[in-house]
Amino acid sequence: MEPNLPDVVLWSIPAFVLLTVIEMVSYRLHPDEDAAGYDTKDAATSLTMGLGSLGFDLLWKIPILAVYMGVYELTPLRVPVLWWTVLLMLLAQDFFYYWSHRGHHVIRILWACHVVHHSSRKFNLTTALRQPWTSATVWPFYLPMVACGVHPAALAFCQSANLVYQFWVHTERVGKLPRPFEYVLNTPSHHRVHHASQGSYLDRNYGGILIIWDRVFGSFAAETERPVYGLTKNIATHNPLRVATHEYAAIARDLRAAGSWSERAGRVFRGPGWQPAARRGAGGPGGATPGPAGPGLAGPGAATPGPGGAVAAPVRVEVPEPVPVRAEAPAPAPAPERT
Repeated sequence: MEPNLPDVVLWSIPAFVLLTVIEMVSYRLHPDEDAAGYDTKDAATSLTMGLGSLGFDLLWKIPILAVYMGVYELTPLRVPVLWWTVLLMLLAQDFFYYWSHRGHHVIRILWACHVVHHSSRKFNLTTALRQPWTSATVWPFYLPMVACGVHPAALAFCQSANLVYQFWVHTERVGKLPRPFEYVLNTPSHHRVHHASQGSYLDRNYGGILIIWDRVFGSFAAETERPVYGLTKNIATHNPLRVATHEYAAIARDLRAAGSWSERAGRVFRGPGWQPAARRGAGGPGGATPGPAGPGLAGPGAATPGPGGAVAAPVRVEVPEPVPVRAEAPAPAPAPERT
């Protein structure tokens, strides 16, 4: 029997609207020149992407639900829907969300889906609504839960609860919370790091509800400097169709220009900043050349994207040592571009 669980997202829409209005008003009454704040076109794009994702998700859910139900019918296991099993299911879903999220950062074809959520140079509550239209790459990560007897409807409830929780962490208006909360939960401070483009912040803090997975698996970074939001190579468009597909187009360009099947495989399944050995340091097609992305970024000779990220190996270039005139602090170097 299908579990009778509430539609968490539907019930949360009034709260989404209210909190967004409050945040907008707060910027009017108490502006912060250092904060990313709001931009009308950017916010409109985020809202459009969110509305579009609702429609596309309905299409993707038809084949995905068919697979889930097939697996559920084949497994002899059944997890009853009780208050304490729901808590365990939420914990398990958050664990698999961590790995799904991490995979969508370090495998380029998956990043092509998730990059949409990181494409805004602003960071506010509307950014939470900037969702991809190609989320069909997410479902395999949750097959273990269905195989263990979790009903697909119960899984959908857990995914919705996780999504709703993450809405409030997309803000600069909330500072750091008391230490116990910061240690266990994903907070605005942790998620600001996740959306930053600085080299030391790239590919960090993947957690959905809990941040403990990042602490356990070595992908945690605390917020120490003010984040610079967006991509290491930002897209200059508010066209929703281009926002949704620009990385797929870049992959297609790279595949056409690739010189071998191994390079084609790397362009699809390696990290977003990956370059074949022959082109490291010189840059390849498709806008994947390492270049500046903001202050404090790692240079092309340093493999700095976070744990699990597939990046090019450092290339050492010997240059004549100059005669020192005076000691100067080295300028920050760029990180690998991630379109």
